[in-house]
Amino acid sequence: MSPKTKTVLIVDDDEGMRDTLKAILKRDYLVLTAATGEEGLTVLKREDVDLILLDVRLPGINGLEMLTIVKENYSLVEVIMVSALSEVEVAVTAMKQGAYHYITKEFDYDGLRSLVRNALERQELSRQLITLHAQVEEQGDREFVLGPSRAMREIVDLAQKVARLPATVLIQGESGTGKELLARLLHRESGRGDGPFIAVNLAAVPRDLVESNLFGHERGAFTGAMRQQLGKFELAAGGTLFLDEIADLGLDLQAKLLRAIQEGEIERVGGTKPIKTEFRLVVATNVDLERAVKEGKFRDDLYYRINVIPFKMPPLRERVEDIPEFVTLFLERYNTRFRKQILGMSDSAIRILMDQRWPGNVRELENLIERLVAVTDKTTLTEEDLPFEYHLARLDNGPKGKAELLQAACDTFERNFILRALERTEWNVSGAARYLGVPLSTLKHKMGRLEVREIAKRFRP
Repeated sequence: MSPKTKTVLIVDDDEGMRDTLKAILKRDYLVLTAATGEEGLTVLKREDVDLILLDVRLPGINGLEMLTIVKENYSLVEVIMVSALSEVEVAVTAMKQGAYHYITKEFDYDGLRSLVRNALERQELSRQLITLHAQVEEQGDREFVLGPSRAMREIVDLAQKVARLPATVLIQGESGTGKELLARLLHRESGRGDGPFIAVNLAAVPRDLVESNLFGHERGAFTGAMRQQLGKFELAAGGTLFLDEIADLGLDLQAKLLRAIQEGEIERVGGTKPIKTEFRLVVATNVDLERAVKEGKFRDDLYYRINVIPFKMPPLRERVEDIPEFVTLFLERYNTRFRKQILGMSDSAIRILMDQRWPGNVRELENLIERLVAVTDKTTLTEEDLPFEYHLARLDNGPKGKAELLQAACDTFERNFILRALERTEWNVSGAARYLGVPLSTLKHKMGRLEVREIAKRFRP
């Protein structure tokens, strides 16, 4: 993708100086001119200007007054002040008000080109800094876990095939299935990996701020708009824009989004000039968009426009063979965060996790592992570390109405109670029998029947 040509505005009442400056810069930049400060401000409202060469002495609004207006309303625009005379006091005032530099009209041509280039490089760095602040997610903490399940391997295969295509991607799936992680994978494989990845959860943005958040706003566009702000569309330039929970977008903003996709340009709130944008768009939702279209809650033209390359993320209950790999990943993550040394989780505990329904999907599993790592002092997590509701849920998911159900529930409780007793007595079976108040032979029988004996052997000193 070729970089956007920078726009330079020359504001000077001397026509000869305007022509000279334009001749020096037009080879490398789009150059606009204005004879007065008022005319220059009109151009700023209409065009997306990157740098201004501004004469100090102008009729009407003078250069310093225009500099103040520019910095209040267009904070990212760099300004180089130009004067016929070398006036130290004026130069100091200009620099304090935010000018990049101050030069006299007896400038060297190559020196001017170098100065303009450096000013524009600083502006680009400022834009990149804003973009980096917008990327609040820690990249290192957001691995995309493939796992052995066929469903996920098919999704990753498709992602790698289409990642470099500029087409819009629609990812559907329940909350917590990893839609954003898939979007990040598409970004990394797209050839735009060095560009920004800007994620917006539309459900988390107050409705009256969504438009400003996406499209940006000009100073004074609404109450509280004290300065110009770039929107997510501009911040995503050269990279990927990920719009999560797209179904939460109001119908009025759906129309604006459609125009932005089709025309490749936006307008900031309170702005009057179109701004070109170029990025890869990935959208996601946990809502059935086809049904939303039929119910009149989502525009059909926008649906067809974003449903170019569809992905369907399967829920965790349909890919339970991936759970052991997730557990390993999350244990490593929270071992580091909490400075623990948990080596793994027992097979029996893993089996209980694989029997769950996981309404919160991968996010729910991660939250569980985080909680277990935070509270345990052990080196291996076993089934007695799992909250009791997970044992009950395993029973609920089994066959209903059978006589064995009550016995299974009693066995689950008894097994966990014995394991906790053994842990309390440092895995001394005789000590656990005394603690429980049962004969040693009875405890050994129960340990054999409830498959506790093998676990006890692993932990016995």
